[in-house]
Amino acid sequence: MRRALCIVCKFTQYASRNTIYEMKANLSDIQVLVIDVDGVLTDGTIVVNGDGSESKFFSVLDGHGIRLWHRAGLKVVFLSGRQSQPTRHRAEQLEVEYVFQNCHNKLDTLEKFLQQTGLSPDNIAYIGDDLPDLPVIRHVGFGTAVANAVDEVKQYADYVTARPGGSGAVREVIEYILKNSGRWQKLMERYLPDDPSSVALRRVDSQDSS
Repeated sequence: MRRALCIVCKFTQYASRNTIYEMKANLSDIQVLVIDVDGVLTDGTIVVNGDGSESKFFSVLDGHGIRLWHRAGLKVVFLSGRQSQPTRHRAEQLEVEYVFQNCHNKLDTLEKFLQQTGLSPDNIAYIGDDLPDLPVIRHVGFGTAVANAVDEVKQYADYVTARPGGSGAVREVIEYILKNSGRWQKLMERYLPDDPSSVALRRVDSQDSS
């Protein structure tokens, strides 16, 4: 009974960070989503084939989420501690412009990216799951942890997903940011062109531009 109570307490602790989130940065300022690969875009499983090549399983929910993110005019970065051909292939499929692999110091890689692009940490959202992600999560404007992340990462994350890595966690973060920064409804016009709320939004946009 005591063990069950402790589990409930830990779950409540992490869940409360999502509902009582004190923003380090305005979500409207987020321009780039940086994503760890193994354990975030995948469930962390690496299949080593007989010829020594690797296979990974990616979620189509996450894939479509990344396309939605791009349609909103935002950028995606894959940031991985391992070198992997499947990661490169997936980035090409989703037209991810920035792919950094074999990064043993992720914060150093991110800071170089910020210098090259002229962005600030407040413009960055990050999704991670393990200890090497901690420095980045603490540095960026919106640091998130997937449900299967280690406890230390969840402790310092601004948001903890309900979905685990490889099963729509990235999509969950994308929708959370887009919906809470006023970008989601515009994207829905593609799927709900006759929805009254979409029509009303188009009228407001038209009046604002006149």
